[in-house]
This record gives sequence, structure tokens and C-alpha cells, in this order.
Amino acid sequence: MNQIRFGTPFYLFIIGLLTFILLLPSLIVIPFKSHLEQSVTQGKLEKVESDTPIVLNSEVDVSVYKTNAKKIETLPLEEYVKGVVAAEMPADFEIEALKAQALTARTYIIKMLLNPADMNLPEGADVTDAVIHQVYRNDQDLKKVWGKDYDWKIKKITQAVKETEGKIITYDGKPIDALFFSTSNGFTQNSEDYWSSSFPYLRSVESPWDKDSPKYFHQQAFPVDVVETKLNVKLSEEDGEVGKVLSRTKGNYIDQIEINGKKMSGKDIRVGLNLKSSDFTILRKNDEVIFQTRGYGHGVGMSQYGANGMAQEGNNYNEIVKHYYNGVEITDTQAYTSKLTATN
Repeated sequence: MNQIRFGTPFYLFIIGLLTFILLLPSLIVIPFKSHLEQSVTQGKLEKVESDTPIVLNSEVDVSVYKTNAKKIETLPLEEYVKGVVAAEMPADFEIEALKAQALTARTYIIKMLLNPADMNLPEGADVTDAVIHQVYRNDQDLKKVWGKDYDWKIKKITQAVKETEGKIITYDGKPIDALFFSTSNGFTQNSEDYWSSSFPYLRSVESPWDKDSPKYFHQQAFPVDVVETKLNVKLSEEDGEVGKVLSRTKGNYIDQIEINGKKMSGKDIRVGLNLKSSDFTILRKNDEVIFQTRGYGHGVGMSQYGANGMAQEGNNYNEIVKHYYNGVEITDTQAYTSKLTATN
């Protein structure tokens, strides 16, 4: 057979083809890389846009009496709500729990503005910044408390307030008493089990998430003579369990207890000794009386750690609020704030 001979042009063609094949991946990747860099750049621009300050809109103002400074601070309602949420709930809680807290704070102040209570407030003040109402801190206070964490904490809380802006919790068309507390014993309480008034939306519900709260269990020890003086009771000199529980509330807090012949309520003992909860056991050991409590707070309304637990499980603020407040609705404030602006 005759051999096929290849000339120089053919070899040049082959070399060119191989070069093209080798360069092809680069030709494909370079445009893709350029597009990727463009996407990253756009992402950075979007992030910058998301860092734009959140503007809160309010139709009315709130005048807060600063108890330590002894002066009144007047500010827009939503800014007040932000300061309450920042003071009342940890900023590292889930955003949906913070939103639920924003609703309680806004509901409380709207109700108070509509129905001012005679609480010996200084002239011109709507509310104080103390626990008797709602704890409130302004930006200056928060910067001192939070330090380097101020920026991310205030941004997160402001977002929670903004995303619930202009909304309150109502029952039968009226703002509710939006009570809340830190941690339950696993159940909340009916309002009449701790206070004299019964409200249909403040019913005992399960709150199992609270058992994961760092405030769920607490132990306090008191000298025997302090307990006897503050509770006006004589204790047995023997070591061991003190008192006989006569009854419990629906939420399993102590309703009535008898100590050496004297009957008392669980609330009376909690208040008298400043205990964390009215679900407790009492043990005498030598010259001390040890109280072991479950839960933190009065137990009525929304549990904050319970709300956070619900949020961690994927529940939104609407579901959280309607779990802790029976039969309520989330309503726009416009109809209520218009009454306030009409009277000014």
C-alpha cells in the first residue's frame, strides 16, 4: 500500500486544533467567572442597601417619666416600643419572639393612653420607665448596657418592632392587658389565680419550652428568724419539709399552704420573701429555710422563654401570641390612635 504523506499545513492545523481544545475551558470559565464576580458585587450592594436605617412611623407620642433622672422624655410611640422590647427581652432571642414582645409592649401603652390610670404620675407623664409599668431604656441607656453589641442588638429589635408596626392584641375589639413574665413552671396561670380579676384571654396553657430556661429552677436560703418574721409564722424546730400544700392552681402553682397551723397563699409567700415563683417547696435545714422554686415571675400571660421556645420550633409571632392569650385578635392601631389624636 502507498503511505499517505502529510504536509506542513496539515501539522499546523493539528497543532491549532489541540491548542483550541486546551484553551476551550478557559474561554468558558472566564465569562462565567466574570458573571460570578458581578453577582458577588451585586450581593455586596444589596447588603449595603439592607443596612439602611429602619424608620419607625408613629401617629402619637408617649411621655415617659425617667425615674432615676427624674425627668420626662417624650418620644414617638414606636420608638418607645423599641425601648421596651430592648429592656424587657434578651436581644439574642428569636426574631418571632421579639415580635411577640413588641405586640405586648405596644398593646400595653395603647391601652394605658386610652384609659389613663391614677398612679400618682408626675404631671405630663403617661408612664414610667420602671417595672410598675414596663421597663424602658432609651438609646443612650442601651449603649451603656450593651457596649460593642449595641449595633446588632438594636438593629434586630428595631426590625421586630417594624415588622409588627401599628399592630396590637385585642379581645372583643378592645386592647387586652398584655401581661407577660420570664419563665413558667410548665404552665401559665389563670389571671384570677394570682390576681382578683378574671379575664377570658388570660387562661392557663401549657408551656413546656420553659423547662429549658436558665431561670426555670432556683434555690434561695433564708435564716429561720427572717422567714418567721416576714411571714409572721412559727416554724417547727425539726429539720425536713416545711408546710402542707392544701391546694394548687390550674397551672400547678401553690394556691393555699398551711405552715404550723397558719394558712397562707402561695402568692403571699412569694411576695413576702421575694421568691422567683409561687411554685415552690420548703425545706428546713438547721438554722436555714431553703426554698426551691420552679419558674420565674407571676405566671400570667405570655412566658418570654416559652415564646422563644415556640419561635425556635418555627412558630411565628401570630401563633405565639394566640397560644398565650386565648381568643385574641391582632388588630391595626389606627382606630385607637385616631381617638388619641382627636383628643389632642
